[in-house]
Amino acid sequence: MLVIKFGGASVATPESFLKIADLIIERSHNEAQIVVVVSAMGDTTDQLFQLAHQVHPNPPHRELDMLVSAGERISIALLAMALAAKGKEAVSFTGSQSGIITTECHSEANIVDIRPQRLQAVLRQGKIPIVAGFQGVSRKGEITTLGRGGSDTTAVAIAVALGSPRVVFYKDVPGIFEVDPKLDPKARHFPCLSYSDAMAMAAKGSQILHSRSIAMAEKNGIQLQVCSFHDLGGNGTVIGVNAMRNKQLIFEIESEHVG
Repeated sequence: MLVIKFGGASVATPESFLKIADLIIERSHNEAQIVVVVSAMGDTTDQLFQLAHQVHPNPPHRELDMLVSAGERISIALLAMALAAKGKEAVSFTGSQSGIITTECHSEANIVDIRPQRLQAVLRQGKIPIVAGFQGVSRKGEITTLGRGGSDTTAVAIAVALGSPRVVFYKDVPGIFEVDPKLDPKARHFPCLSYSDAMAMAAKGSQILHSRSIAMAEKNGIQLQVCSFHDLGGNGTVIGVNAMRNKQLIFEIESEHVG
């Protein structure tokens, strides 16, 4: 079992979906089961936020969640289509359809539980589930979003719920560096990091992985790997190399977990 997460830069254009479909198919040759988590295309989320504020200077958070969560729904459907075009069966799921249960807090919700039965059913059929990142549903049935970087947290939470020992994040950089390699081509690359070091870098402003996703991975012994979708032969950066899984599954509210 492997969970793969693609960021917005990796699905920025229609052609990008066909490219990452090839990557997923290639990985499926070596993995018995794969689950994919996807962000919205490119700057779609920012554009939707801008659109909302053009209509209302302070849009209601509930309606904002309804609007911005559409970005990931576009991505999951297009990726499922791209895989189908290449002969690979996949099924797209929104956050709520994936069973991602959150707190009631719109725009900054925390994950409290995951009920992945629909994902498990698709996996048993030999198909690839594609999950919309960044979103879930409250116990009152309201669509919620997880805040900036929420798709990273989605990927780790799905790994926890399904028993995947690791998550691979495909980004537009070949791993984690001391500083942004786009600004400094000589920036030092880190092939391995501990959870605490990765958390420290996130606290200093590194935007490669959200701190919430790292914290959840550490609590549940999930190994993380950051790779470039441009350089498929690179090893990127591995976080939590010698991690051991805990017995209890811990999401973002420590008092609640998968039963």
